Amino acid sequence: MTRVILWLTTLLLALGCWAQENKKPVIKQVPPSPTDASSGQQMFKAYCASCHGLQGLGNGPAVAALKKTPSNLTLLAKNNGGKFPALKVANSIQGDNIAAHGSLDMPVWGDVFRSMSRSEAETRMRINNLTKYIEGLQVK
Repeated sequence: MTRVILWLTTLLLALGCWAQENKKPVIKQVPPSPTDASSGQQMFKAYCASCHGLQGLGNGPAVAALKKTPSNLTLLAKNNGGKFPALKVANSIQGDNIAAHGSLDMPVWGDVFRSMSRSEAETRMRINNLTKYIEGLQVK
């Protein structure tokens, strides 16, 4: 009897571990938190770091739940002949360059920023300041 209980306990424990390991993480979608439009760093931390990581290396905590690994944002200039592709980055943030992401997995931040802003000028300021912050993450 004791052996049967021990065996069943071991089996249930093993099944529980297997189920936990094979459970695909999911990303919980929540409304964007308000940020200061003048702070690229604050916006990056609030909107980008969950996927791209705090240093922009593409290793944020949400990576396990994504279909495609996020870009290492610190290599954008290096991979573009040493010149930071500011327009391409701004277009990607705004949502004009969906193909750059491979899919719609990355939120179209331009739409999100428009919904948070009082004006188109504030939306452009957000995109510009976030782009400048990402430029500052480039490896030297």
